[in-house]
Amino acid sequence: MPKTTSLDQFVARENKFAEIFGNRPLSIRNAQDRRTIAELIDSRLSPENLHCDGEISAAEARRKYQFLAQAARQLMAVDPTVRIYEL
Repeated sequence: MPKTTSLDQFVARENKFAEIFGNRPLSIRNAQDRRTIAELIDSRLSPENLHCDGEISAAEARRKYQFLAQAARQLMAVDPTVRIYEL
């Protein structure tokens, strides 16, 4: 069984929210979706989002950063044209 990557986990989580709101799921196989995923990751990496406006511990913020940075690197390996500015 293939190992689930951080990118897979991120996309799966976003797709669960998309389903709740009746939006179509994202796929890393689609170039436009990869750009959307990059924008979502970039947004989550912004300091105010990363630290939940100061509501979480520094250790939890580091864990979030590590997860999101790994997902970003994996996405950029799939599609080198996407940009993640917050890395």
